[in-house]
Amino acid sequence: MRRKLALSDEILMQVEKPARYIGNEVNSIMKDKTKTDIRFCMCFPDVYEIGMSHLGIQILYSMFNSWEDVWCERVYSPWTDLDRIMRKKQIPLFALESQEPVKIMDFLGITIQYEMCYTNILQILELSQIPLYAKERTQNDPIVIGGGPCSYNPEPIAEFFDLFYIGEGETQYRSLLDTYRQNKAAGGSRQDFLYAASQIPGIYVPSLYEEEYHADGTVKGRKKLYDRAPDTILKEVEMEVSDTFYPLAPVVPFIQVTQDRVVLEIQRGCIRGCRFCQAGQIYRPVRERDVNVLKQYALEMIKNTGYDEISLSSLSSSDYSRLDELLDFLIEECSHKKINISLPSLRIDAFSLDVMSKVQDVKKSSLTFAPEAGSQKLRDIINKGLTEESILEGAALAFAGGWTRVKLYFMLGLPMETEEDIRGIGDLSNKIAAVFFDTVPKDQRTNGRVQIVTSTSFFIPKPFTPFQWAGMCTKEEFIEKAYQTKKGIMEQLNQKSIKYNWHEADLSVLEGVLARGDRKLAKVIEEAYRQGAMFDAWSECFQNEVWLASFKKCNIDPEFYTSRERREDEIFPWDFINCGVTKEFLLREWKKAMEGCVSPNCRSKCQGCGARQFGGGVCFEYEDQN
Repeated sequence: MRRKLALSDEILMQVEKPARYIGNEVNSIMKDKTKTDIRFCMCFPDVYEIGMSHLGIQILYSMFNSWEDVWCERVYSPWTDLDRIMRKKQIPLFALESQEPVKIMDFLGITIQYEMCYTNILQILELSQIPLYAKERTQNDPIVIGGGPCSYNPEPIAEFFDLFYIGEGETQYRSLLDTYRQNKAAGGSRQDFLYAASQIPGIYVPSLYEEEYHADGTVKGRKKLYDRAPDTILKEVEMEVSDTFYPLAPVVPFIQVTQDRVVLEIQRGCIRGCRFCQAGQIYRPVRERDVNVLKQYALEMIKNTGYDEISLSSLSSSDYSRLDELLDFLIEECSHKKINISLPSLRIDAFSLDVMSKVQDVKKSSLTFAPEAGSQKLRDIINKGLTEESILEGAALAFAGGWTRVKLYFMLGLPMETEEDIRGIGDLSNKIAAVFFDTVPKDQRTNGRVQIVTSTSFFIPKPFTPFQWAGMCTKEEFIEKAYQTKKGIMEQLNQKSIKYNWHEADLSVLEGVLARGDRKLAKVIEEAYRQGAMFDAWSECFQNEVWLASFKKCNIDPEFYTSRERREDEIFPWDFINCGVTKEFLLREWKKAMEGCVSPNCRSKCQGCGARQFGGGVCFEYEDQN
């Protein structure tokens, strides 16, 4: 099929990295549009390099295009330079494959991975010449569908979407697209399709509901505007992960992207139950891919992409039960092909260090520990499952194995945090540095000293976690905690070996507002976008003063969504979604946190979270323990 680029050579020469916009990459899929019934444009609302690194889009892109009647294309947020040109010249946003306008597609599917991309969603819609609000769209506009982790509280952006797909995309998309095709063939309206879509499991149609509020601004309930609309939406889960679709020939970009490697997803979910972690709750239960399937996938993907690195993807790679067998296979297959193996999300213990010593060049690598909290008391509160003893033992093994650079990640502002907990960050960093000097003889210290990079982010309570009831610190409190942390590190004996980094407080506060927000925030998001807010996740683009002015203009107090602790019986904007983990379980965990009690992981003892309802995975591995 002949294709003409949407952008002229003159424009492409004016923008940074023009390869972001020309498509035609290795393994991208071209189809005859006259032979397909449905055109679907898949969007990641951030710059190309970030979006191309997202496995979820690669999975859905390959799955959709395996169906003869569907042509799935891709679009990403144009960077600020092209954004200006497109607005000035009235160039509609276009899909990479066909270079045709997004507005002529049947569907625009937007994956929403983080709250700070919300204004970019409006950028995508406006550049596509699609009305921002779902209620203003006509029969000639695409159906705008959202998915991804932020769809577990879709309410702040609900008015911009026609529908949301809650959960994993492998299960119901075929049914959704068939419903669309049937409605179109029958001459049905856009509203007819939305009514029909609301009957498909996992599909949420925001326009069929209305939020009701108490006088104090909290949610009173939800009124259905369509009798057959479901009261709750149960997330979709693909239980047979070894048998489902996987992109064995993923699209390979022309330019370097954030994750420039083959990505092999070894399992979904996490057994650990950290109380601050949303992913650990919403992706339950743990489901492992068969090791023999993974071996086959790895060889096929390496052959089809030409990448020189493969990364094993999961929330906690150490917990994959066949990891040693898989790694032995990959080491044997990859070593003679000069292919590197990347192992993120490992717990630092003897097994993991032994694994990493086999697959990493220790002279170039650094190790990452995520204690999350500076004291054992606070690690127990957040259910991290790490003791100081295990952290120091892991550090000693790492230093003995040749590592000299360690990254430490902590959170500030956790529930029930004290000054002693904050000082513990510097104390633990110092103890790890001391372990290096105790472990490595002076004549073997190639770089003279150890490098400890201690980083703190600010705690943000997220929906569907035990901490969804917690209050969040103000900007001023966050900054004071970061100052205390820095001061504590500077008082340490080994301070010269420790470098300290911290996150932006303004950005964290805004993320906290959007994470637990309701529909009243839509007008704030629109106002901030109208005033120039875009690419908010990028520090060089983030304009906090624009957001503050937008809250003020819309007469909304951001602290209502952040600093107050929620009542136990408060109705949350996201309560109509059933993620498989019950609110009763989360409340039990919140109370256990306040008591400093630790909950065992899923493989040690079932905690009755509710995920057994899906009928498989880790919940049924050890029936005698449950």
